[in-house]
Amino acid sequence: MEDPTTLLSEYGRLFGEDTDLYNRIVLGTLLPHCVWAPLPRFFQTWLRNYVGGVLLYLVSGLLWCLYIYYWKRNVYVPKDAIPSRRAMVLQIYVAMKAMPWYSLLPTVSEYLIEAGWTKCYPRLYHVGWPAYLVYLAIYLIIVEFGIYWMHRELHDIKPLYKHLHATHHIYNKQNTLSPFAGLAFHPLDGILQALPHCLALLFVPTHFTTHLVLLFIEGIWTANIHDCIHGKLWPVMGAGYHTIHHTTYRHNYGHYTIWMDWMFGTLRDPEEEDEGKVM
Repeated sequence: MEDPTTLLSEYGRLFGEDTDLYNRIVLGTLLPHCVWAPLPRFFQTWLRNYVGGVLLYLVSGLLWCLYIYYWKRNVYVPKDAIPSRRAMVLQIYVAMKAMPWYSLLPTVSEYLIEAGWTKCYPRLYHVGWPAYLVYLAIYLIIVEFGIYWMHRELHDIKPLYKHLHATHHIYNKQNTLSPFAGLAFHPLDGILQALPHCLALLFVPTHFTTHLVLLFIEGIWTANIHDCIHGKLWPVMGAGYHTIHHTTYRHNYGHYTIWMDWMFGTLRDPEEEDEGKVM
């Protein structure tokens, strides 16, 4: 059996190699070498997360808006429900102010992983595919549970709502919501809602790269659930559910799925909502 100290040292070396590789891929492609290479690894990593986050947010949001509001105009969203350019620009402004702070969370997370504070492992062969899938399922359940309660408390604790979450809930009608609203939060609000991704690492063995990918998928997912298009894919907590959240403030706090809302009595189904309007 391998000595735990040796294993920890090996893990740390591999984590560092992965971080350096990702920094070179992103920063080496987009920025002059002299801008980022002299920086310590921590700041290189923050810069990589910031640049990658900004590009992911702007490119995915822009492409999705072009598709649903212009190319497929009136197919998915009625003309009177399309948000104004001014509303979308405001959402981008709020998100861009918060992005430097958002980028700190994965940066600190990677630092703690490299330092050996978490249960992360660097390579799939360290655990094997069956264990990888089991650990991933447990990780996602913890993340889903954590985000549900973090989101719910940001509503239930009035000072948190007033000073943090209300920034996001100024977009409370279909014609003010857009994919760009997905990251338009107070910086601390956005960090708190993503924090379960990092806290889960303290308890669940998690593949390092999978953790990073899931964090950045958040940017795409949050854009998707703010486009007001109900995908009707059970049990996914899609935009139809999340639009109700933005109009009632008391339902559909969940993230990827409806299960937590179902378990804790806060689920409201958009199809039942539509049937009630018809009746």
